Amino acid sequence: MFRKLDKLILKAFIGPFVATFFITLLVLVIQFFWLYIDDFVGKGLGPGVIFEFILYQSAVLVPLALPLAILLSSLMTFGNLGESFELVAIKSAGISLLRFMRPLFFICILLSGVAFVFSNNVIPVANLKSRTLLADIVYAKPAFDLKEGVFYDKISGFAIKIGKKESNDSVIRDVIIYEQGNALQDNFIVAKSGIMRVSENKRFLEFNLKDGWRYQEKGNVYANDNIEYYRIGFKEYQKQFDLSGLGLSGRTADSVNKNNEKMFTMRQLEKAIDSFSRENDGIVAQAEKNAFGALQFNSLLDSAWNKYPPDSTRYAKAANMEELIPDSARINLAEMARSTAGAIRIGAESHIQIMKDKGRNLRKHQVEWHRKITLSLACLVLFLIGAPLGSIIRKGGLGSPLIFAIVFFMIFYFSSNTGEKFAKEGSLTPLTGMWLATFVLVPLGFFLTYKAMHDSQLFNKEFYYRFAGFFRKYFRRKTVE
Repeated sequence: MFRKLDKLILKAFIGPFVATFFITLLVLVIQFFWLYIDDFVGKGLGPGVIFEFILYQSAVLVPLALPLAILLSSLMTFGNLGESFELVAIKSAGISLLRFMRPLFFICILLSGVAFVFSNNVIPVANLKSRTLLADIVYAKPAFDLKEGVFYDKISGFAIKIGKKESNDSVIRDVIIYEQGNALQDNFIVAKSGIMRVSENKRFLEFNLKDGWRYQEKGNVYANDNIEYYRIGFKEYQKQFDLSGLGLSGRTADSVNKNNEKMFTMRQLEKAIDSFSRENDGIVAQAEKNAFGALQFNSLLDSAWNKYPPDSTRYAKAANMEELIPDSARINLAEMARSTAGAIRIGAESHIQIMKDKGRNLRKHQVEWHRKITLSLACLVLFLIGAPLGSIIRKGGLGSPLIFAIVFFMIFYFSSNTGEKFAKEGSLTPLTGMWLATFVLVPLGFFLTYKAMHDSQLFNKEFYYRFAGFFRKYFRRKTVE
């Protein structure tokens, strides 16, 4: 019997989980492209480059899509079973909700393990590839696109304007080509018509111009009498432009971004954290050494400096330090003291800034170390939210479950981002900041599980209608009295 129940719950879960996972992943990828759509348009990117970037970015977003898919699919699964009264039948047979949830609980533990392995081994590589490719796309020049009546200046050294293009885009009219090779001299070409084509290797733009003039200046522009002006008429003139610098012409090496903390595995993060900790300790020791080294008396201390009787010499009779110093030396000593204190202050401020930068890098690496665990554990945490919540609301489909899933996922997402931000700023420790969402949702999951086991009316609208009706009757009776 139990095996049949386990198969029942697994079959009811697998379908919604697979569907919601790919839908969630697709939505997250589209949302990412929406942010960078302006950087992708007009770059002449081939399908291969776009699909490669989608592959890398999809891998990066898997740890975020997986918990949301588990939350939504568990809500739908238990909501469908509750709506069809199968949960009621199972509970009436003496089987507890925890026993019924057990196979999916183990599945979510397995998915958490898979998510951890994926985050630790695949995500760093995907992050490295996607970030490098995204930088190449963002900084790539727009692809060649000549428009009528507008100067096109993306080809280095030239500005091209075409008055009109025929429907086949090959025949062009009223062409002006301005050469920008020398800022102090004006060289340009004017032609009535021509034929425009791109070479077979897509590297050169070829203009075969007809009926035009070429204007050119030569000589020293600072000596007016030495400037020569040329005007050359032509019936036919050929001009080539190099297009190799447009679009995504080259790919940056992945090693450029290899030192970013998002590209590290847990073992690499541990080494980096240990290295930063040692550097911070060394900076503190160096700051102390520099501060005390600037004080001259520090090098003159005697081993018996503290053995003078406090009440037997003139030091005990002095009211303050100035009485121990001759009048002629006080001004020089005060100036030296101010200079020394200023040097110590500048050195201390420099070390404080270095320590802040090192501390920020240390916290970033610690945050990434905890992220690999928390995002993996989020699969289990959100299952503890979705399964009991679905058995309470007893609604299947994509209506109510989707609304509740969005609400709880937003709680998870915003608490995670808030904790991460505070951890990076140093307001919270990396442990507290990155585990903030878990600390918030786990008690909530236990509460919902307790309510589901006791057939709670927490999300039953009829219960609230009856509750409101009771109060209406009570106040109406009081009003009559």
